[in-house]
Amino acid sequence: MNQIPEKIELMKSTIKQAIHGKDDVIDMVLCAVFAKGHILLEDIPGVGKTTLVTALAKVMDLDYKRMQFTPDVLPSDVSGFTMFDKTRNEFTFKEGAVYTNLFLADEINRTSPKTQSALLEVMEEGHATVDGVTRYLPSPFMVIATQNPIGASGTQKLPESQLDRFMVRLSMGYPAHDSAVMILKGDSHKTIEAMERVISKEDIIAYQNDVENIKIKDSLYDYAVSLTEATRNTDTFALGLSPRGSIALIKMAKAHAFLESRDYVVPEDFKAVFFPIANHRIILSTKAKACGMTTESALNVAFDSVKVP
Repeated sequence: MNQIPEKIELMKSTIKQAIHGKDDVIDMVLCAVFAKGHILLEDIPGVGKTTLVTALAKVMDLDYKRMQFTPDVLPSDVSGFTMFDKTRNEFTFKEGAVYTNLFLADEINRTSPKTQSALLEVMEEGHATVDGVTRYLPSPFMVIATQNPIGASGTQKLPESQLDRFMVRLSMGYPAHDSAVMILKGDSHKTIEAMERVISKEDIIAYQNDVENIKIKDSLYDYAVSLTEATRNTDTFALGLSPRGSIALIKMAKAHAFLESRDYVVPEDFKAVFFPIANHRIILSTKAKACGMTTESALNVAFDSVKVP
């Protein structure tokens, strides 16, 4: 593979018309999409999380549903329910919000844990079971959830089991000064409305297959395991990366290589994706917190402790 498809470059440049100065976030989102992963966007309100997802759905021509997660949202709103139809004298199934290609769970940590858990099966298995009947979701399928930082008014922390279902956790952050000026000059809603489809659902599936076929040496599989073990065999972390984290590391490294126009993985691919993969899967120990370590600094130390093959 000499270069990534022109459609992907066009897609990135189109999204950047609405999202200014966040090229690295856009790249990580695309990596997760092509790695068949789910994305958690955690940040303060008003920095463009929902705008990014809307722009992504528009250029990829995906069926898109958005659900605002509030305390009164029920699990059946997510996965669907059956009800009796008097006219037909039978029970019929009413689809929930997840029956789409791109499901945006907006402010997921403002709803009840029971509703949050309704996403677990569909995120992991790609299907939902209602009243004993399993119904498969369309392909491609991905969940992008947004949440405000823990501690914000009305938020409930996601359990570790649910956090682990997200391939990456990303943060938009405040825009740089020049990007903020461009935001004021433009109109992101009109920009998104004017966007046209760049790639199709079939293109996405084809690119996902290309990513799966990216070559990776055995030494890099060993490197990936060593990186995850570096978060376990230390008193810096109370909880380290799970085997699912190791799998996510391999998938994202392949996707990053794909976006870098390579058909093989190199150690630099792991460095590019390690923090977004690990930052929501680990818990700092009391000792690390007492020493003033942050999640980022602790993960940097863990990453640097592993010898590059």
